[in-house]
Amino acid sequence: MTFIILINTKDMRGLVHKVSGVLLNLGFNIEKNDEFVDKESNHFFMRTEIKAQNEIKKDIIYQKLQEILPQDSNIDIIEEQRKSIVILCTKESHCLGDILIKHYSDELNIDIKAVISNHNNLESLVEKFKIPYFHISHTLPNQEKLIIEKCKSLNPNLIILAKYMRILSPNFIKEFPNKIINIHHSFLPAFIGANPYKQAYDRGVKIIGATAHFVNNELDCGPIIAQDIMQVNHTYSWKEMQRAGRNIERAVLAKAIDLALDDRIFIHKNKTIIF
Repeated sequence: MTFIILINTKDMRGLVHKVSGVLLNLGFNIEKNDEFVDKESNHFFMRTEIKAQNEIKKDIIYQKLQEILPQDSNIDIIEEQRKSIVILCTKESHCLGDILIKHYSDELNIDIKAVISNHNNLESLVEKFKIPYFHISHTLPNQEKLIIEKCKSLNPNLIILAKYMRILSPNFIKEFPNKIINIHHSFLPAFIGANPYKQAYDRGVKIIGATAHFVNNELDCGPIIAQDIMQVNHTYSWKEMQRAGRNIERAVLAKAIDLALDDRIFIHKNKTIIF
């Protein structure tokens, strides 16, 4: 039996030793351990992978850790298992297609519960992979409510915005806190609004990139999970920049999904600590 333990708490001397002692006394073998102290906020983060030969309940681990950690510590104990996602998309296929192919090839250890879109353009693509597709048009007055209800019924671990070109309301975000990952078509903060590659071309940029981040109530300002860039020059047209940028978007979104599904991300204030 394998567990991942995530701890974030006020820093104090000897925390790693105390946590390790508790786990060893409970009969666990520590397979991997990472820790970090944010010295500005005096905050401690620890991710530990453990394995046990015998059955043991998570609440016992939690209780024993709570006894040796500072008050108000955040402790999350996750049993290793296959996780699920729901994908939201609009008309662009490159990020969605990449996830579908990786899922088909078993490169992502996930179950895709469904794809939801405000258009039906990508339905035939999704059907090829035998995954449910729900077309919930943005012309419906209660569209967001219907999407929330559908997501709740599917109960995914993550909701992935694979170029879903609609702004989510605070109510939507509140329903799925720290569970929504977006791929943004620039190296944030950068060009916002319509046609960012044309804006970048007009400004003569020398790099283009993509950013995957958790969604919060500030547009494109949520905690950043992964980013990448490539160099461009004056010979690139904006359409060539767009094609190159889509390749970066695919890779960055896939990396962010991997990190989230492996429980490697802590959110602290408006940034991430990633092991």
